[in-house]
Amino acid sequence: MLKLWSWVCLILFCWVLGGEFWVEGLGVNWGSIATHKLPPKVVVQMLKDNGIQKVKLFDAEESVLKALAGSGIEVMVAISNDQLADMTDYDRAKKWVQRNITHYNFDGGVNIKYVAVGNEPFLKAYNSSFLNFTFPALQNVQNALNEAGFGDSIKVTVPMNADVYDSPEDNPVPSSGRFRTDITDQITQIVKFLDQHKAPFTVNIYPFLSLYYGEGQFPVNYAFFDGDATPLVDNGVQYANVFDANLDTLVSALNATGVANMTIFVGEVGWPTDGDQYANIEMASRFYNGLLPKLGKNKGTPLRPGYLEVYLFGLTDEDAKSILPGEFERHWGIFRYDGQPKFPMDFSGGSQEIKPLVAARDVAYMPNKWCSLDPNASDLSKLAESVEYACTNGDCTSLGHGSSCGGLDAKGNASYAFNTYYQMHDQDDSSCDFQGLAKVTTQNISQPNCNFTIQLVAPPSSSAAAAMGRPFPLALAVSVVFFASLFL
Repeated sequence: MLKLWSWVCLILFCWVLGGEFWVEGLGVNWGSIATHKLPPKVVVQMLKDNGIQKVKLFDAEESVLKALAGSGIEVMVAISNDQLADMTDYDRAKKWVQRNITHYNFDGGVNIKYVAVGNEPFLKAYNSSFLNFTFPALQNVQNALNEAGFGDSIKVTVPMNADVYDSPEDNPVPSSGRFRTDITDQITQIVKFLDQHKAPFTVNIYPFLSLYYGEGQFPVNYAFFDGDATPLVDNGVQYANVFDANLDTLVSALNATGVANMTIFVGEVGWPTDGDQYANIEMASRFYNGLLPKLGKNKGTPLRPGYLEVYLFGLTDEDAKSILPGEFERHWGIFRYDGQPKFPMDFSGGSQEIKPLVAARDVAYMPNKWCSLDPNASDLSKLAESVEYACTNGDCTSLGHGSSCGGLDAKGNASYAFNTYYQMHDQDDSSCDFQGLAKVTTQNISQPNCNFTIQLVAPPSSSAAAAMGRPFPLALAVSVVFFASLFL
């Protein structure tokens, strides 16, 4: 018996050293605002291959939930902001629960654990559009869950942007954190309701955005976890990174509402890899390889030491997202658009060797064809106009200053723009003309550090065609000046 126990201990010891375990409470956000999506079954297999056990969704899309059925993966489904007004009607809330919760609640079904009611509905940029809908919607969805018999096993939450709380300018430290005065009444109602139902407060924290919007005033090292920043001192407590300081500002705000110990989830945290000078593989790797060991050790924060449930943002890049916040918005994935890992990540949080992620299997690409600027084109007078059109209806977010393709010359910029439009339009021959300036080639025109994408095969039921038929939100975000600058 003793010998057998010794062998068991040895096996467990080797297993731990090998890093074959998962950061407790770690999940990912699975977004789908893309022109060509990986099939849900492929994504679910990729999640399983990488040991990802928790997923946060932004809707309750049928094909995704069907693919998750039987996987055992814990799921947070979501009600979008544009549905919040509908959810203030209890009958509609009951129908939503019946359609999206009860329908999948069977042996071998979907392991739904949470319902996100809205997504950052109190964001300042929304100008109070959802302020008066969120709490009634939250109440109705919870009551509908209770009536359906799920109240004890499925909890509601409201993912909030970190701009719902702050510290005063004259005392900008975590211990003075309070919720914004313009939303105090509504958010206090929500907090107390969540606490009453033993549901978590969910917050999205982005150290990258602190750096991005800091406009050179925010210390770069303070966005990371490697101890190179000058700490912020708050009543003798040292904060060496903005993540800890931000989360403890929330803890103080919750304490001020009279709810001191409610569970906090970090609904989104991550680092983009393109679209800005600070958005690159090196910085993203530095961020994750500081965050994951911290989570793996269950260090928590000074005011909330210990276990913390965190959802990384995001799973894959999404080429149809609005870039009003910045061109980096389409590049948050830890995987590329096609499920290929961008860099090694240690999901164990404690391995001695950082291991590569497992790529998506059975990915179907379109043929090896690209759309390029025709070197024989003689009349270039309409080139800038054509590039502007291609970028407005494609994705040129990798061409900006400091981005992965920011070093291309004018001809390279034109080819990149034409190709992204061509790929996003399913390699249709008519989408590679641009007033006679472009041509299709079977030669890979990618350049060092700049990949010219081949898109995924779009299944017949894909929404890619529909996405192409809608005006891209990018049109408002990118000015003609940017496109003209490509040729300077």
